Amino acid sequence: MTQPFQQWTVLPHGKLSRIDDNLLTVVGEIHMPLMDLPRRMTVVRLNDGRLVVYSAIALDDDEMASLEAFGRPAFLIVPSDKHRLDAKIWKDRYPGMQVVAPEGAREKVQEVVHVDTTMPGFDDPNLLFVVVPGTRGREAALVVRSPQGTTLVLNDVVGNIRDASGFGGWLLRMAGFAGKEAHIPTVVKVAVIADTQALRQQLLQWAEIESLTRILVSHGSPIEDNPRQALRDLAKSLS
Repeated sequence: MTQPFQQWTVLPHGKLSRIDDNLLTVVGEIHMPLMDLPRRMTVVRLNDGRLVVYSAIALDDDEMASLEAFGRPAFLIVPSDKHRLDAKIWKDRYPGMQVVAPEGAREKVQEVVHVDTTMPGFDDPNLLFVVVPGTRGREAALVVRSPQGTTLVLNDVVGNIRDASGFGGWLLRMAGFAGKEAHIPTVVKVAVIADTQALRQQLLQWAEIESLTRILVSHGSPIEDNPRQALRDLAKSLS
């Protein structure tokens, strides 16, 4: 795995896309020895204009200007110890940001950047920070509400890469991040999940959100076609 950056380093990425009144997202790419891994950053704007940046990616000047026009970066969420790559350089660029990580990832994240809290207070009823049950406290998720619907933001606990090809694609399929449908990656089941029933119950609880419009995952496409059923299917895969 690439070592966390010490200076602002822009890797290939697309453009920020506004998918709801209070949500931006962008997909980048990490070149690894045997594959190119897509990765997603999500930005939530709170009701007072502050921004919550989830799984940060360094963007080029134009896209960073667009992000800053959207609001003021205030919270930097490192959703797991595997997503530390850009954490330090974001904190260096915006020293006032509060760094957030789930308790189970705190020690590893702090090797890169100081963690201010494991339980952030956003002062906004439309945003909920969740430490995903069953993951040893190592995965964080967000539930984002807007008048148009609810978005569930997940990290590595679900993979949904649909366009993987070649040897790298085969590796991603074997790891469970790629395939014809969303999966709980095999590597996550082995390395992160300690209590499958706790995770299963959380997935079913999220599936009860009637306003759920989409699921964003760090690696793969948004799940927008019946996301509640997708969560039920994922829960069933843990039975």
